Amino acid sequence: MPGRTRKETPLKNPDRPYLALGLEGSANKLGAGIIKHLEDGSTSVLSNVRHTYITPPGEGFQPRDTALHHREWALKVISDCLSKAGVSIHDVDCICFTKGNSVGPGMGAPLQSVALVARTLSLLYNKPLVGVNHCVGHIEMGRDITGAQNPVVLYVSGGNTQVIAYSRQCYRIFGETLDIAVGNCLDRFARVINLSNDPSPGYNIEQEAKK
Repeated sequence: MPGRTRKETPLKNPDRPYLALGLEGSANKLGAGIIKHLEDGSTSVLSNVRHTYITPPGEGFQPRDTALHHREWALKVISDCLSKAGVSIHDVDCICFTKGNSVGPGMGAPLQSVALVARTLSLLYNKPLVGVNHCVGHIEMGRDITGAQNPVVLYVSGGNTQVIAYSRQCYRIFGETLDIAVGNCLDRFARVINLSNDPSPGYNIEQEAKK
């Protein structure tokens, strides 16, 4: 239950530094990053490259068009990611990607496009493939940055508004909105008042509110 001391992971720390290439494309942002995992269990982000599919103000992004954007930009984003990290694809130890369907939230068509890229790279370069739950990825990133050991998380995103905590060897949802996710609400409001989604609807709403 929340509040109890979280058990140590049964997985051993690596006996050498290793690199993970992460690919994310669950919505209109396509991202690629290189994370270095050290022997003491700590991590460092070597690169984090993104490209956003921008639609005209007042319009949302459709799954088909978003998937096409991801396919067109995937190689460029990954190439820039590797270049900024100062590594090659041969140096990477595993390839991680946002996995949809029953394993996590996201838009189906964009997720499939990125998954196809990840699987292709895995086969071409003989690298292990790791599917990542989108929500868990956000939570673990927050834990790593803050050093929190056993947090109760208010998870607010485009498609989810949930209270999540770790219990009995997995993350569990202890409460969630019954109407509309906060992020989805902001996206819809931005479209109604004809705001752009560049860089994001929420940011642009905040800037308008400051005027």
